[in-house]
Amino acid sequence: MKHLFSLLFLFTLSVLSAQSVQSPSGKITVNFKLGSNGQPVYAVNYKNKAVVLESALGIKLKEKPALDANFEILDSKTATFNESWKPVLGEQASIVNHYNELTIGLVSKESKVKMNIIFRVFDEGVAFRYDFPRQAELNYFIISDESTQFNLTENNKVFWLPGDFDSNEYEYNETKLSEIDNSKINMNNGIGVKSIPGRYMVQTPLMMKSPSGLYLNIFEAAVVNYPVMHLKADVTNFKLKAELVPNAIGDKAYLQAPCVSPWRTIMISDDARDIVGSRMILNLNDPSKIEDTSWIKPMKYVGIWWEMHVGKSTWDYAGSQNATNFGTKLESSGRHGATTENTKRYIDFAAKNGFDGVLVEGWNVGWEDWSGNWKEEVFDFTTPYPDFDLAAISAYAKAKNVKMIMHHETSGSVGNYERHLDRALDLMKKYDYPAAKTGYVGKIIPRGEFHDGQTMVNHFNFVARRFADYKLMLNSHESSRPTGYSRTYPNYVAAEAARGTEFNAWSIGNPPMHETILPFTRLLGGPMDYTPGIFEIKMSYYDKNKTEQVHTTLAKQLALYVTMYSPIQMAADLLENYEKYPDAFQFIKDVAVDWDDTKILQAEPGDYLTITRKAKGKQSWFLGAITDENARKSEIKLDFLTKGQKYKAVIYEDAKDADWQKNPIAYTIRTVVVTNKSKINLNLAAGGGTAISFEPIK
Repeated sequence: MKHLFSLLFLFTLSVLSAQSVQSPSGKITVNFKLGSNGQPVYAVNYKNKAVVLESALGIKLKEKPALDANFEILDSKTATFNESWKPVLGEQASIVNHYNELTIGLVSKESKVKMNIIFRVFDEGVAFRYDFPRQAELNYFIISDESTQFNLTENNKVFWLPGDFDSNEYEYNETKLSEIDNSKINMNNGIGVKSIPGRYMVQTPLMMKSPSGLYLNIFEAAVVNYPVMHLKADVTNFKLKAELVPNAIGDKAYLQAPCVSPWRTIMISDDARDIVGSRMILNLNDPSKIEDTSWIKPMKYVGIWWEMHVGKSTWDYAGSQNATNFGTKLESSGRHGATTENTKRYIDFAAKNGFDGVLVEGWNVGWEDWSGNWKEEVFDFTTPYPDFDLAAISAYAKAKNVKMIMHHETSGSVGNYERHLDRALDLMKKYDYPAAKTGYVGKIIPRGEFHDGQTMVNHFNFVARRFADYKLMLNSHESSRPTGYSRTYPNYVAAEAARGTEFNAWSIGNPPMHETILPFTRLLGGPMDYTPGIFEIKMSYYDKNKTEQVHTTLAKQLALYVTMYSPIQMAADLLENYEKYPDAFQFIKDVAVDWDDTKILQAEPGDYLTITRKAKGKQSWFLGAITDENARKSEIKLDFLTKGQKYKAVIYEDAKDADWQKNPIAYTIRTVVVTNKSKINLNLAAGGGTAISFEPIK
């Protein structure tokens, strides 16, 4: 009898210390246990094959015992969750949130601190987070490191950005995991902000493909009051470790229990389309905290912006961003873009072509003094230049039924922006601006903070919440990359947070594969304001001495309106360039920006992507197909169309001699009648694409 009790006791301990949970379909399994030293360890299998080998979990605390070993299990519980929810703006009308959950309650033998590890397993991947309940043993605490590991099984192909704590505006590298090395790549991100923390550090999301054909993606969700997670690669053993962005004195996060960490996520599939189509990151965020969302609306806009990038005009009134006459009476250079007259021209164009809004950059004083000076106070966000009449422009836009979009460039001076924020938002309400684009170019002030640190994450989220208080929409640029917070605050309609179109005007640009990678990485966390729609591809059009160009064909620029999701989309080129190609411009006028349904038809990271979407509240469908530097042919089934309904398909495609380098503007347009039984052949030029609109025939 004594021997039997001993066996039962050991069996109970074994069951308690080793737990597992599966995805609803049973394809993915997470196994959890405590190691011999009481360290939390997890592993992940996909279809009974190891994907993540046993990997450590835990948190290191400053001036307190670490929470990554010497644990014992207090309890465990499982749960199943299945719901559908409707995003305010999105890629589909309804999103399914279905997962199985395992919660492991731990207590430190040394400090008696309690910590829970929560696993959620979806059909498309795994998420886990650290949860610190209210307790006497742990109140206010400082995180110095995370022990989280991702020990992979193979030398995967990876699509990676260098782990810069201050910028995500780099082109992607496509190498094997063993070849990650920041010292061997071009570290010029084009804006002079670099803070590379290590030779083998990379950013998340990290997209991978294993030699056996499995697609993996490591990312995070719901980053709130916490720094961004980067990954340190052990390139020899295929191991990745979480690296948190520090603040000015090296601390990672200041927390107070009860609190939680962000979710660490691992997406897994043998079909690349599942990664692009995943809504797991959104599902891991809290539901909307805005009760009345009627004022949150999609927008298609034009703006005074690209003309500054190509050198036609300037942001600053005096014509030199490093002018020495700041603080004295400014004299106009005659090249200022944000004038009353020029803005009215954009308003007229928007009204004529059915656009919702006009963005104006360079409207407020301060641009002469901020570039590279790292000053505390440059902009006040309320004082226009002498040639920009706020009242007259607002009245003119209102008469034309066009909304104005405000621009707030902070120059990285966060404290200055927060001090002026309410006055800036009051001004927006006074002149009926529904949305603003913010910018954070340059080093962050307070000095020593990083764009991806806890302080800045809190700032970006605070601005979204404050905008919501005023019933205003936010589109942030140069921010930390989104992790699904737009579900919680859907007025945070878009962000840049990656290398956008602007780099093509004055740097080596974005290679043709760039847009085929972003939907597998940056766009998993939320909409991106990529600013597509450039028709004059080569910058030599503006200056014969320039060699820069957009690495694309014109047809691909149209396709990006479908493949690069954002509910606030810009037609970024100069108005006169659209007037030269009115037949191609018609697609930009027609394409929707808010959707009832989305289907990923073809996908391979770094190579190609084909997506079709159904317009919100309509029967119209739009398709976008893009490729990298290689020309491609494929056949698309139109079985997504409504059965029994005929559609007029207008196909905007590369001409036979089109090529992103040699002949980028060559395109053709043809119209055919199709049904859901039809097929369409796609012929994509090198660096090219195809855009199609499907309108039901009444």
